[in-house]
Amino acid sequence: MYSNEYNAELRGCSMKNRLRLKLLTVLCGIACIPALGQQSSGKRRIIIDQDAAGPAGTDQQSILLLIQSPQTEVLGITVVTGDAWLKDEVAHTLRMLELIGRTDIPVVAGAEYPLVRRKDETELWEQHYGSVPWVGAWTPRLYHPPDQLGDMPEGKPSTKPLAEDAAHFLVRMVHKYPHEITIYAGGPMTNIALAISLDPEFASLAKELIFMGGSLNPITDDPEFVNNPRQEFNLWFDPEAAHIGLTAPWKKVVCTTVDISVKTRLTQELIDRVKTHNTPAARYVGAYARVRGQYNYLWDELAAMAWLDPSLITAKGTRYLDVDLNRGAGYGNTLSWSEADKPKIVGPPVEIQVDLDAQRFYNEFVDLLAAPTPKP
Repeated sequence: MYSNEYNAELRGCSMKNRLRLKLLTVLCGIACIPALGQQSSGKRRIIIDQDAAGPAGTDQQSILLLIQSPQTEVLGITVVTGDAWLKDEVAHTLRMLELIGRTDIPVVAGAEYPLVRRKDETELWEQHYGSVPWVGAWTPRLYHPPDQLGDMPEGKPSTKPLAEDAAHFLVRMVHKYPHEITIYAGGPMTNIALAISLDPEFASLAKELIFMGGSLNPITDDPEFVNNPRQEFNLWFDPEAAHIGLTAPWKKVVCTTVDISVKTRLTQELIDRVKTHNTPAARYVGAYARVRGQYNYLWDELAAMAWLDPSLITAKGTRYLDVDLNRGAGYGNTLSWSEADKPKIVGPPVEIQVDLDAQRFYNEFVDLLAAPTPKP
């Protein structure tokens, strides 16, 4: 609706001038939408925050899928201790980028320890409440000190990580590209919690949070979840960081839980399908991917692929999530509520993935790894 003054001006003009004025008004309105052209032609910006154990495996393979997609611009890979120690994970990530020819993507070292939880305290906790099957970098059969580098069958990298810590990098990027960056979290949320603590605007300046984590009621015979279905490693390893991350003011949050992850499997047949291709990503996965035991879920790969192609998810719900911070048997377990029973203080609603088109997921997994790696 135009103002009275503007209508009077139009009445005093010729018909041609009226049309010119209206056209100018429309063009000015379009010009005032700064992101329109960028959104229609630009790639989807993402930062991958990952406990990047390797070589291959769910952590590195999810990174690969996001890099392999022609629709993404990976601004950086921030690394956090989780499935392995930080030093190991940084080295595996740098080497993977060398092997696929994408050393232009910065790798940024983050938190080496959780905010509060420590290895010796966790061992004492296990004596009271029972052992945990997977404790990441602290797993006894795999353990080595954090300042030592573990096995590097793919070779040591010659490149170096960025001379900046992950939390400051995350904050700097969302200020550089406000409301444009997806934060993908495939490991513990320590780096994200530190970024939020540095800058209360961090979460609101991001476009969205996509994360693999949490467990509600998985239907599985996997011993890791049968007796404690609410315990999931990424949230459990750093519960305080997860609490900070889940209660921050994100515009949108999407979660890949254990419940849907256990509906996927990395099989030898799937690895063999990748091996038939000769692209850098396919050669890397073909050389280093392994089927380990009975339960080989594509945890982080599903979170990545569902972001790239949301239509892979055939059912979803909404929950409010947090983490049990009491130091008892449930320390680190996933808490969840519906809209009707949520507590007074809670984070934003979380889109929970419930079911997927598994065959199409596997096909797209192979197709992405079989494709040439996009140029910088």
